[in-house]
Amino acid sequence: MRDGDIINGLVRGLAVVECFDEEHARMSITDVAERTGLERATARRCLLTLVHLGYATYDGKFFELTPRILKLGHSYLAATPLPRLIQPFLEELSRATSESTSAAVLEGTDILYVARASTRRVMSINLAPGARLPAYCTSMGRTLLAALPASEAEAILERSELIAYTDRTKADMASITTELAVVAAQGFAVIDQELELGLCSIGVPLSDATGRVVAAINIGAQTARAPTSRMIAHFLPLMRKVQAELRPLLR
Repeated sequence: MRDGDIINGLVRGLAVVECFDEEHARMSITDVAERTGLERATARRCLLTLVHLGYATYDGKFFELTPRILKLGHSYLAATPLPRLIQPFLEELSRATSESTSAAVLEGTDILYVARASTRRVMSINLAPGARLPAYCTSMGRTLLAALPASEAEAILERSELIAYTDRTKADMASITTELAVVAAQGFAVIDQELELGLCSIGVPLSDATGRVVAAINIGAQTARAPTSRMIAHFLPLMRKVQAELRPLLR
């Protein structure tokens, strides 16, 4: 790809959209400029353009994204058959286990939720399709990282902000790399209160008919109700069944 093929204005505009998150839902021009590294005047033009198009609101000091921004994510979900294909399997798995199930793909240093069947809320944040979590400390993230060549996984980890969310979080390169080798060997990942105390999850990769890993699914639950030992003994066989059923369907 040539430099002349890139629309820099679009690059800057998307950077402005992406800098909004749960902790930065309302921001001033200065805030956005600092988070994106853009000149203040450039950040201002991008923000006012978003307001003009209906993707943001402005009260004279702070900007906020509007629900219209969801159309951008919906375009992906509508254009790819993956979420629609996986959803019935997640719902069946959720009914069989009485727990919440999800599917995600790797997006940069995060996992991006593309489908979910929820029986109850297990985390303090909402994990609807479109939600993102760090790949290094999530069960789906580790299965997806473990499926990559070691050099690619290491590059992603080096770009990640390795935060110890709890005293159980593996948040250094050495321990994560070791854990990825274990995940690759056993074919599944278990997270025991690394992302949030009281929460555990188990994840497995989804491969297409050629053997290429295209996504991951998981089951998340409160540790008091479903400790990791129960997940491995009772949930993993059901997840293996879903893996096998989906493989010939995925392209």
